Amino acid sequence: MISICKKGTESIPLIRSLSERIWPEAYSSILSENQISYMLNLMYSEDSLEAQINQKKHQFIIAYSDTEPVGFASYGIKSLQETGVFRLHKLYVIPGLHGKGVGKKLIQSIVDDILPKGAEKLELNVNKQNRAIAFYTKMGFSITREEMIDIGEGFIMDDYVMETTLPGFFVP
Repeated sequence: MISICKKGTESIPLIRSLSERIWPEAYSSILSENQISYMLNLMYSEDSLEAQINQKKHQFIIAYSDTEPVGFASYGIKSLQETGVFRLHKLYVIPGLHGKGVGKKLIQSIVDDILPKGAEKLELNVNKQNRAIAFYTKMGFSITREEMIDIGEGFIMDDYVMETTLPGFFVP
């Protein structure tokens, strides 16, 4: 059985551990080893995660299969100017559990949390070569635009921005 729990700074070591376990396998076919290492340090260092939680107000959730952590996500309001738009910042599941409903449960948990907060849309960025595009499409997201983001050290994120409209969102 999959359960989802909201987490804060106390879970930074767990989030780091999961990301270090998931990222190399998830991205090795589309990003260089150097870019994976750089991005893990950029987004999953203790200081970065602490800033995401405390300053940027990203809400992290962890998925558990019984008591074993098997994935995580983070989300938050896009901006004070776009209060009805929320961003899915991260969604990662241990690769051996892809297709088992963990990602779906994480998204449903997010939607259940943000709808009472006035969410009208949920958007995300995904690498143009990421197999997860098919998952997000199945979940009701559609591509709205392309975006290239310079993340430093000569690395670029070449992404699609995808979104779904809320309410009325239904996880199949």
